[in-house]
Amino acid sequence: MPVWVDDVCNDYLQRMPAEFQIRVIEVSAEKRSKNQSMQAARRRETERLLAAVPANDYLIALDEHGRSLTTEQLANQFIQWQQRAKNLCFMIGGADGFDFSVQRKGHKNWPDWRWSLSSLTYPHPLVRVILAEQLYRAWSVTIGHPYHRA
Repeated sequence: MPVWVDDVCNDYLQRMPAEFQIRVIEVSAEKRSKNQSMQAARRRETERLLAAVPANDYLIALDEHGRSLTTEQLANQFIQWQQRAKNLCFMIGGADGFDFSVQRKGHKNWPDWRWSLSSLTYPHPLVRVILAEQLYRAWSVTIGHPYHRA
């Protein structure tokens, strides 16, 4: 990711309270070639992404077919996610999305939840920034912090 992405994301993530320990785990994109199908690349990418997620994490996949939320709905969902699981994992797929047929070890189905940031298509660096900002915004709504309306 470009340096500006890390800078902006870190700015939002560092504003979160200490009890939210946030880690960013990057998995490199699958190399594309004319000798491999898009489906094969997407499958291998999804397998590597799932391998990086601890088995007990509640997995939220950012997916264009996921549920779209208002800010207030996201704040309420954020509270529900926290009550359901000790650790949350927000997964951003590769350029071709996820292969949901790939099995997640120890789970019948995955993800636990699908979330659509927008019906628009964003470049991956912006998705990471939007995710960090929206998590901070949702948290700020839950505690009545003025960030949301400032």
